[in-house]
Amino acid sequence: MLIFMIVTTIVILQRIFELFIAKRNERQMLQLGAYEVGASHYAFMILLHVSFFISLIVEVIVFERTISPLFLPLFIIFLLVQSLRIWCLSSLGMYWNTKIIVLPGAQIVKKGPYAFLKHPNYFVVCCEIIILPIMFQAYFTAIVFTLLNFIMLSIRIPIEEKALMEATNYEYEFNKKIQHHS
Repeated sequence: MLIFMIVTTIVILQRIFELFIAKRNERQMLQLGAYEVGASHYAFMILLHVSFFISLIVEVIVFERTISPLFLPLFIIFLLVQSLRIWCLSSLGMYWNTKIIVLPGAQIVKKGPYAFLKHPNYFVVCCEIIILPIMFQAYFTAIVFTLLNFIMLSIRIPIEEKALMEATNYEYEFNKKIQHHS
């Protein structure tokens, strides 16, 4: 139980710290003329992520879940995923946000993990929502929130991509990558 409390507390504190980074980045971007899109689903996304942690904590404590026999390899994978999360944030710099903030005329970031994947930060979140609960045998939380997250991303990603195509060089960069691989 102690390991669960330590890991969960660290992850929650990390998320809170990231919200401060997102708020700072949002202020910088808005000063440069950026605007937010998809605000109507943002509250649901926050609710999803807060509910994930509540569900995880309740499932582990109330149902007395124990550490998975695969905890060590899962924890190593989780740490690698956290490294990818940090790489995503540092690669995007001021463009990283929990909201969809679009700066008209901006050049799409094509460095770091964004040179290889279209949405590596969403990949990170998907991995975390599966791995963190499984490390503590909270299978209900892992399954339910993986499904809810896929629903959320099926709404969020098209909104984000449409906004980026309308306001930046996103479509050009994406088509260039497709033509380069053809």
